Amino acid sequence: MSSKIIESYSDTCKRLNIKPTARHAVVSIEKQTLTLITESGETRTFTVSTSKNPPSCLQDSGGTPNGLHRIKTKIGENASLGEVFKSRVPQNRPYWEFSEEEQTSNLITTRILWLDGLEANKNKGDNCDSYQRYIYIHGTNHEDRIGRPASGGCVVLKNQEVIELFDLLCESDHVYISLS
Repeated sequence: MSSKIIESYSDTCKRLNIKPTARHAVVSIEKQTLTLITESGETRTFTVSTSKNPPSCLQDSGGTPNGLHRIKTKIGENASLGEVFKSRVPQNRPYWEFSEEEQTSNLITTRILWLDGLEANKNKGDNCDSYQRYIYIHGTNHEDRIGRPASGGCVVLKNQEVIELFDLLCESDHVYISLS
């Protein structure tokens, strides 16, 4: 994890007059990683997939939004591995039970961490609101795409890893998404 990205997270919190959270995640769009930083300063890095479109905070762009976010809602605590969610509602079956046609798209699976932007007119507000755009951290039925840009704007992890991350983060913890 680059000290520059961690410094950028701290600087953004200061600029917004927001206290940094003891536990937080830092996503590097360039490196396709998410690093969890715990209260004790320990780190754990996961490989992710961000948007196949260029990063963007704009509505309907299909791009992963950058900047400071918080986890607004955690969904799927007791869902089984690979379980599909549609409109945040569990479908009570894993992705492999869906038709081949349904599986061509990037399904939302296993867990959802719904992000809320904290930077007005960047990732919060009219035409750029991460929460209203339904930007999540979630599992996928296309784990083979992890490590390269392939999502519709969300931050996507392998199913087992999104369970681990979900269990380690709490609502209100920060997620800082960096372009670098």
